[in-house]
Amino acid sequence: MAVRALLAADLEQASRVCMAAFMGAVAESLPPLGIETFARIASVEGFRARMVQDNVMLAYAQEDRLIGIAELKEGRHVAMLFVDPAAQQQGVGKALMAAMIEQARVEVLTVSASLSSVPAYERYGFTCTGEAAESSGLRYQPMEMRVAPGA
Repeated sequence: MAVRALLAADLEQASRVCMAAFMGAVAESLPPLGIETFARIASVEGFRARMVQDNVMLAYAQEDRLIGIAELKEGRHVAMLFVDPAAQQQGVGKALMAAMIEQARVEVLTVSASLSSVPAYERYGFTCTGEAAESSGLRYQPMEMRVAPGA
């Protein structure tokens, strides 16, 4: 089990992991537009488009099976952190977060956390920085955490 770079060959598994975690923990609190928006973001095509941008995409693999996915946008914003529901509470998210912190290029990491994930981000050290908001049907809580870049 290890954190590694997400590869193009991983995209179908990455999409499945994201959608399974999202549908189990987030979707029920969102309007249909939010679910549609996230499905586009988490699609193979969505991942592929972001792979060529200034994003660090990480995978947590257990043998040949992807069980976690993380994305750090521009070295400053946690764009995605999902763990297969069957592998949650086993340190996968913590390992992915630690790897993103190592890749940080700023002193303050931000995240637009789904409302159901706020407690998890608080455990990682993030704090709420404003009021909850909504964009394209996705409800989120702005949060941030101070880090040492490249720590």
